[in-house]
Amino acid sequence: MIRRPIVNTFPVILLALGILTLGYRYYSKFIATKVLGIDEKRATPAHTNYDGQNYYPMSKWVLFGHHFAGITGAGPLIGPVLAAQFGFLPGLIWLVLGVVLAGAVQDFVILFASVRRGGKSLAEIARREISGFSGFTAAVAILFVVIIAEAGLGLAVVNALADSPWGTFTIGMTIPLALIMGLWMYKIRPGAGVREATIFGVISLILAVVLGRLIPGSFLAPYFTFTRHQLTALLALYALSASVLPVWLLLAPRDYLSTFMKIATIGALILGVLVVHPDFKMPALTQFTAGGGPIVPGPVFPFAFITIACGAISGFHSLIASGTTPKMLSNEVHMRPIGYGAMLMEGVVGLMALIAATSMFPGDYFAINTPVAQYEASVAAQYPIVNLHDLSEQVGENVQARTGGAVSLAVGMAQIFTGIPGMRGLMSYWYHFAIMFEALFILTTIDAGTRVTRFIVQEFVGKFYPPFARTDWLFANVTASLFVVLGWGYFIWTGSISTIWPMFGIANQLLASVALCVGTSLILNSGRAKYWWVTVLPLSFLGTNTLTAGYLSIRDNFWPLTANPVTATQGYVDSICTAIMMVLVTLILIDSLNRWRKVLLQGAPAMQYAGD
Repeated sequence: MIRRPIVNTFPVILLALGILTLGYRYYSKFIATKVLGIDEKRATPAHTNYDGQNYYPMSKWVLFGHHFAGITGAGPLIGPVLAAQFGFLPGLIWLVLGVVLAGAVQDFVILFASVRRGGKSLAEIARREISGFSGFTAAVAILFVVIIAEAGLGLAVVNALADSPWGTFTIGMTIPLALIMGLWMYKIRPGAGVREATIFGVISLILAVVLGRLIPGSFLAPYFTFTRHQLTALLALYALSASVLPVWLLLAPRDYLSTFMKIATIGALILGVLVVHPDFKMPALTQFTAGGGPIVPGPVFPFAFITIACGAISGFHSLIASGTTPKMLSNEVHMRPIGYGAMLMEGVVGLMALIAATSMFPGDYFAINTPVAQYEASVAAQYPIVNLHDLSEQVGENVQARTGGAVSLAVGMAQIFTGIPGMRGLMSYWYHFAIMFEALFILTTIDAGTRVTRFIVQEFVGKFYPPFARTDWLFANVTASLFVVLGWGYFIWTGSISTIWPMFGIANQLLASVALCVGTSLILNSGRAKYWWVTVLPLSFLGTNTLTAGYLSIRDNFWPLTANPVTATQGYVDSICTAIMMVLVTLILIDSLNRWRKVLLQGAPAMQYAGD
């Protein structure tokens, strides 16, 4: 038997953080100054289009909090955990290099494009930078992807909080706290109340976490214990309110407040890794790199990249970067920390999730993430259970066969936290805290995503009925928001999102390909063709990888389901929806190539650049 070399997480995390720091220090500065030409003296849409509701200049760090909260959903937490079945090395490489060279670049460039286009959406920017055909096609693709994404993310929140009064109380308390903070920062003490509101909000949030532990078993428990359907209705009501109310009142301050918990928890996890410095117990590469894995059935290429998704690059981010964030940017120089920096922070989240999962014994990891019968038939002989039964006793519930990644991540995080001196007896506390933390991560994507999709719907309908595109018309705002909420709310209520979720990772990465097409067109149309490699290189890899994954998924995973009457509907839905997305994106790629050919080879006059 060949002994596998032991790799400690301590030097690996230091090296990864060092690369991310260098990427921000040098590469983002190069993009800001050479590729885009950031101008701190240029007025942003938050000032030129100010309406006090959607266009509203925000403090840099308040907006950073909103943007980070809006882009960080389930992806960077769950994706790397599921991809750990291939070993720790593929995920580690893609999370570090992918976020520096692809994900952060996409977010930064699209945020710049939207700011220079008056805060317009990705579909509208595609129409202006590529063609009207690409704009229309992008709008259809975006609406499709976002409603599916919101439903999948919302379902994760509902499942995490169902019958959980502690989590529901703590997350519910962030809403009144955000309202108080918004009023204080922007109406009672405008310009001077950010620090005061921040101190109040952070202290109150900590109290909400601590006091939430007392809710289960108390007389208040029934008031914070809800079923899945009740939580779905409450989630829809909250998202509708956050989409329609002035952005400074609820959405931005709540996301800002939630970011403190997100960053503090991730910071604590980094500290825990540095203190405990666990070894990677998962091999660098497992035998599942060739395919046939119990969690992800395909080979490491292309499926590791599709599975990791948002931790390295996410098409959903381009919607936030061309949705709420550009309408609140006070100065163009803030784009670099918000557009590029926030995505690097998400990469760190993905790294911590990967380390939490791969520092578990492989047998325990696979036993949690696969059904019992499948684990015993195909995995147990290679990776036997080591510590799972003790873990179940320590957290107070059975964690075997709790598939989906969330539970294994919570167990991994709890193991690291309890390894810190003085924390050994708090395994159950940290486990339930991690579950609540995951729900909080996802919820902030729901509210921002709903508002962004509302903008897209208004722009789309506005092509046929121009008054509907007005963001100051309450009827249009409510109608568009209601359409979006009912769309994803229906899937959560019926639970039928389970038939569509398997292809969301592919759709999300295809949307990122669309965003990089738009970014490349923007650079070429600006007359800066020598820098188009900044977006073309990640586009080439991502487009090839994702279209390959889509084809293999239809051939090997989705279409075979149609042969079984029980799974036939799921097979048809997954196959047809994935094929539609692939066709739409391929059409945009072809249209983009035609546009680039005219600019590069025929010397076509550049389009009016970015709103100038």
